Amino acid sequence: MRIAIPIHSLGPGGVERVALGLATQWRECGHEVTIVLGRSGGSNLCSAPPLDYWSLPTRLATAGWQTPWMVHSLYSFLVENRIDVLFCPGNTYAVIGAAMKLLLGPHAPPMMLKVSNALDRPDMPPAMRRGYGTWLRAQGGVFDSIVALSEPMRREVRERMLAEPAQVSVIANPILSRQRLRRLGSLERRAPSAWGMRYLAAGRLAPQKNFALMLRAFAQAARAEDRLTIAGDGPERGQLEALAASLGLADRIDFLGHVAAIDPLLEHADALLLSSDYEGLPGVVVEALAGGVPILATDCCVSMANLIDHERTGLIVPPRSLEDFARGIVRLRDMRGDPERARSVAARYELEGAARRYIDLMREVTLRRQRDRSRELAASTLAPCRSLRRSQ
Repeated sequence: MRIAIPIHSLGPGGVERVALGLATQWRECGHEVTIVLGRSGGSNLCSAPPLDYWSLPTRLATAGWQTPWMVHSLYSFLVENRIDVLFCPGNTYAVIGAAMKLLLGPHAPPMMLKVSNALDRPDMPPAMRRGYGTWLRAQGGVFDSIVALSEPMRREVRERMLAEPAQVSVIANPILSRQRLRRLGSLERRAPSAWGMRYLAAGRLAPQKNFALMLRAFAQAARAEDRLTIAGDGPERGQLEALAASLGLADRIDFLGHVAAIDPLLEHADALLLSSDYEGLPGVVVEALAGGVPILATDCCVSMANLIDHERTGLIVPPRSLEDFARGIVRLRDMRGDPERARSVAARYELEGAARRYIDLMREVTLRRQRDRSRELAASTLAPCRSLRRSQ
């Protein structure tokens, strides 16, 4: 199959990382995959997988208006190249797909959207939330196929996007390759020190992740020998480092910035912390499960109960609750977890199996589009004949 995937840049985003993993797997299976880039540069360029990348050359910095530029770039690519499916790898690319539908009309290729983030946005003001709800319902009429990451998310997609049952499929987020599953599964879990825990957190340092709540809870609950390592970068890094200093935590929290792989950190961590206000399906939780690491996470997505067995492989607490998160940090000291159960859950998120399911779904979508066009053509061909018979 000929597949195009729009990606703003080769930055270290989770949605883009999963998309590149799928693209690599599809290419290894003999499919033609093109990554249409909004920005051709990026700090992650050297470590990007060997795929076909396409971008429009420009001397202008497009980071400040990346969505309009991506619309222009993808439209230019689709005008020049014929593809079978346009794969939009996350919610933020839904507007790109809608723009292609508007610009290309009946000539737009079949389009598939992977829902990567929560559809319930409690962080938005009421007026904005109503507008967002209208936008979600519009997406149901734009995409030929919508992929949810779990069964609870499928129900959410159908309710929020008013999508038809046949339009929505469930494919677990393809986060881990078989090789990486085996590698993380081989990590030896050691009992934490009685004097201090090694907590780990990872993610983009952005408001959605609510690292500020994590820092305040850590300041309230941690012992003198407890340490917190935060892997990731983003617009809030300076503020979070200042907050850590003001809480007296500067010598107990390590801000590592972006890391190429979290696996070495999981090997030495006693527990993973996730404090997000909302998520689609957090990949870092799946990675921690694969490593058998106990988890404290907020109930930030409809899929969380499918990921974590409460009080068995981790703890789930309400979002935006400082006291509950602080109590969770304390309770993790006595939790040994169930590594075998955790790893069996992580195995559902294997890359290779998901890649095959996506291809099967793409073939189904293209065949459905061909049948619909054949019916439309037959109806338009017969219409003049029927009119002629009525006039006689």
